[in-house]
Amino acid sequence: MANALLIVDVQNDFTEGGALAVAGGDAVARGVSDLLARGAGGRGGYDLVVASRDWHEPEGDNGGHFASPGQDPDFAGTWPPHCVQGTPGAEYDPLLDIDGVDVHVRKGMGVAAYSAFEGETTDGRSLAEVLSQRGIDRLDLVGIATDYCVLRSGIDAVRLGIRVRLLSELVAGVHPETSVAAIKELAAAGVEIV
Repeated sequence: MANALLIVDVQNDFTEGGALAVAGGDAVARGVSDLLARGAGGRGGYDLVVASRDWHEPEGDNGGHFASPGQDPDFAGTWPPHCVQGTPGAEYDPLLDIDGVDVHVRKGMGVAAYSAFEGETTDGRSLAEVLSQRGIDRLDLVGIATDYCVLRSGIDAVRLGIRVRLLSELVAGVHPETSVAAIKELAAAGVEIV
């Protein structure tokens, strides 16, 4: 039995002051850093620590993920530009201590991608491959945004047969209503809410 922590998209563009700021984003960054600090080596007692990031291409609409020029985003399927490769907005929030992170996953490179399982590591592996290679069967889930990337990542982890816990004090969502619905959907899928 091996356990991992998946930190979803705790990036400057999703925390206070960012292009798609989520209320409570900085608190999530601080809280995750505190969680990691509790274990030896800044790892929170986890066998593996993974962090994902949106890593959108600077040109084009990233598979329809960015609203077209002159069009208003609907903030459900289309968004203003955010987390563009090489920009400060794509970097991890400075309140998030990434020293204990073992694996970094980038997603949304030219396509719409919400789940961390749709991304790849810097050496080209999928998150599913990484977890399988490390024998991970339990996953704690934290990050931004509850109602989008955290939701999709949790559902995909369950589909892979991984036992998932959502650390509910270490997530922040775009909308209160859809965040509550996302937590209910996760629970219905078998995710333990703690």
